[in-house]
Amino acid sequence: MKLFLRIAIIVLAVLVAGVGAVTGYYFYMQTAPVKAGEAAVASQDSADAGAETLTDGAETVGAGEASSEAELADVSEDVSQEPYILKVPVGTGVPAVAAELEEHGLIRSADIFYLKARLEKFEMKAGRYTVRPTMSMSEIFALLASGKQDHISVSIPEGLTTSQIAQLLVDSDVILSKEEFIKETKNPEILEKYKIAASSLEGYLFPDTYFFNPSMNPDDVIERLVDNFFARIDSLEIPSDDMKKLHDTVILASIVEREYCREEEAPLIASVFKNRLDHHIGLESCATIVYILTEIEGRPHPERITYEDLKIDSIYNTYKWAGLPAGPISNPGAIALKAAANPPKTNYYYFRVVDEATGTHHFSSSLEEHAKTGRDLAIKAAAGK
Repeated sequence: MKLFLRIAIIVLAVLVAGVGAVTGYYFYMQTAPVKAGEAAVASQDSADAGAETLTDGAETVGAGEASSEAELADVSEDVSQEPYILKVPVGTGVPAVAAELEEHGLIRSADIFYLKARLEKFEMKAGRYTVRPTMSMSEIFALLASGKQDHISVSIPEGLTTSQIAQLLVDSDVILSKEEFIKETKNPEILEKYKIAASSLEGYLFPDTYFFNPSMNPDDVIERLVDNFFARIDSLEIPSDDMKKLHDTVILASIVEREYCREEEAPLIASVFKNRLDHHIGLESCATIVYILTEIEGRPHPERITYEDLKIDSIYNTYKWAGLPAGPISNPGAIALKAAANPPKTNYYYFRVVDEATGTHHFSSSLEEHAKTGRDLAIKAAAGK
């Protein structure tokens, strides 16, 4: 009986020890990975202790120092202290997230992460999160369950097309699909909401710096950009009660945006186009040809415009047809919008780039003067000036 009791006690002790070990291991694996700073300190302490046993020989000490420095470098390289941006698209499973976290050294074990998720009935929310190597597994769980995503700052430059803006938003993790974004800019319900009598919102996606959430609905992003457009034209005192007039202003501004480099020249360029429109002269804007080639025909951005390009049969070809093109060719900013809405009165009908480095133009009132400017530039170029 005593023997049986002893055996039972021994077995129970082993079981308790085993359970304790497993439990300890389970909770240990949930702690944050070893920090690089701690590892480096430990290595340095070891190196200092080893250095005390070195001989007085200069060569031996030097070798010991080099070895210690190499070890410290290896430790620092192995363990990253940099935060990691974790992207969790809609429909992503816990195993995939666990594997990614383990791969980047942010958790000790993907299996323990998955087991903990099953035991705690963890519900993960899609989003974009900053995970730091100092975070424990429980802290990572709390972060992914909270839905408190990182805000994404996106600066949309002036003059981009809708497709270029869509690509920028995809690259910034704001939206998931470029095609879906473009499709929604042509949504009749959204166009009707803003009373825009056009086939798309090209021209009304105002360039600015925005703060978005990850993986947003394209409609929400589009409406924020368009709302900003109407808020900004109010501040610029551009009337929006006549939507036909406003749309013509946006079309003209979209061309001015693609033609000017220097801010002070935007109004002058707008005046050239206004004078041409008033006298039924083609705008002859190379920017409209580039739009046809890249956005309509899907070709790469051309290094130069050819005479064949100028003959393309398109309602956007301002070399072939007088008047404004069928719609905006870019999404203009405040400078171009203001210039197009209130161009100064000039007698200019032509402009030509005279300084590629600064984007400076020469403005002319006659074809003869315009042609002479071109000849003068050619002579200077031939002379190497």
